Amino acid sequence: MTKTLRALFELVMAREDVNFLVTNRIPRRLATRFMGWFSRIEQPLVRDASLAVWRAFADLRLHEAGQDRFRSLHECFIRSLKPGVRPIHADTDVVVSPCDAIVGACGRVEGTRVWQAKGFPYTLSDLLGDVPAAAIYRDGCYATLRITSSMYHRFHAPHDCRIDKITYFSGDTWNVNAIALERVERLFCRNERAAIEMRLASEGHPVTLVAVAAVLVASIRLRFLAGRLDLRYRGPNVIPCAAELAKGEELGWFEHGSTIIVFAPRGFTLHEAVHEGARLQMGEPLLRLPDGAQGRTGPAVSTEISPARAPGGAPLQSR
Repeated sequence: MTKTLRALFELVMAREDVNFLVTNRIPRRLATRFMGWFSRIEQPLVRDASLAVWRAFADLRLHEAGQDRFRSLHECFIRSLKPGVRPIHADTDVVVSPCDAIVGACGRVEGTRVWQAKGFPYTLSDLLGDVPAAAIYRDGCYATLRITSSMYHRFHAPHDCRIDKITYFSGDTWNVNAIALERVERLFCRNERAAIEMRLASEGHPVTLVAVAAVLVASIRLRFLAGRLDLRYRGPNVIPCAAELAKGEELGWFEHGSTIIVFAPRGFTLHEAVHEGARLQMGEPLLRLPDGAQGRTGPAVSTEISPARAPGGAPLQSR
């Protein structure tokens, strides 16, 4: 029965007009706020019915989850993993994928122009809201990583790094699936998002992760910030911070599924396994550092996550 329902749902949603209508031509912000409230209901009947519906329409696999039972739909959305199921590629010349994802548009930045889909460019200054920040990644490289609704929703440090600043943009909540990306110009620049600016510990190379929220999911949590970044956030746009993380340590999570776009400056290259349509797991190779010595590898490390730490060494508390 479940397979039949899923097949019927996929058949209907494969029609682009229907898909776009159902996922975008709705009161997106209202639906997103409602989902944020509904998913947190800790009532067994509501929880079980919600998970049953989710399983019926998506390939939800929980065998890797770090817990067997969930108090709410929300708790399942933001589930952690069992220790060791996401080994982190240990080559110091490799930047790893910060999340489980399907690779979307990727490749070279053309000056400061990037592609969300064929025929739909956007500029780094529009996305990052800052011309000097955009200039850092002129002629660099990028990868768009889409996290589907049934995937693991937490994201992690792609390398040993220090995070000094978060820039938060309140915005819309368009769906970020391929159909919407081919219809809505500058979609990533319109949506709720947070630009996470970091410097890699090895050579001080700048790398920026842009976490883009979407319909039903406009809520981003970062472990080293006290508050949630969502449609109700009324704090500063630019948030200074000082967090040092090891490669593979948890950065934060989305509350359903969305997109992370990774930007690196000129000299970085995409790993040979990264191309549009490829499926990546958190910890697998994403980028190579400039002039990296090949083969400088070590054993993969476990994904048993330790807390993010401030420069003094004290754990940063998750709320």
